Amino acid sequence: MIKVLIAEDQGVLSSALAMILNLEDDLEVVGTAKDGAEAMKLLSEFKPDILLTDIEMPEKTGLDIAEELTASPTKVIILTTFARDGYFERAVAAKVSAYLLKDTPSEELINHIRAAMEGKTFYEPSLITGYMNNQKNPLSQKEQEILNLIAKGATSKEIAAKLYLSDGTIRNYISEIISKLAAKNRIDAAEKAKENGWL
Repeated sequence: MIKVLIAEDQGVLSSALAMILNLEDDLEVVGTAKDGAEAMKLLSEFKPDILLTDIEMPEKTGLDIAEELTASPTKVIILTTFARDGYFERAVAAKVSAYLLKDTPSEELINHIRAAMEGKTFYEPSLITGYMNNQKNPLSQKEQEILNLIAKGATSKEIAAKLYLSDGTIRNYISEIISKLAAKNRIDAAEKAKENGWL
């Protein structure tokens, strides 16, 4: 029996997925989580074979969880509506077993769950094509950290204090970020990075 945990913040979709999967003789949905924090709790409680997760959820994203589970025996299948290159890049780096769009037919999804148990990986072809045709994340880890704080409304001084750097250093980082993203200003840079899934 393959034990599946579903992490999805849309209740209707979560229930529908659980119902479909439970109809299969070899699949059992052991729990459903409505956000990333609950998913982490249920993962340690049930130790499922498969985590079927959305990306954008409160508390922790599906990608955050996948990155934490890299060394875990639980295999991760991402089910998303977002075909963002940055998301795909992170999913591949986190070695997820499958990266699928939410309009994947249920029969295919079930086959991907079984395939994941055999150690196979599958990435939605349209996501690979989009990723190959677009640029990779140009931002360094530090630049992403700074941009995350900008997106939360922090000023240069606040960012400098939080990261133990001088105000001038932060300003240099910000102008470099704006230049790399060909943005109008820091807010535009944060929006562009979010659109690409780099934040």
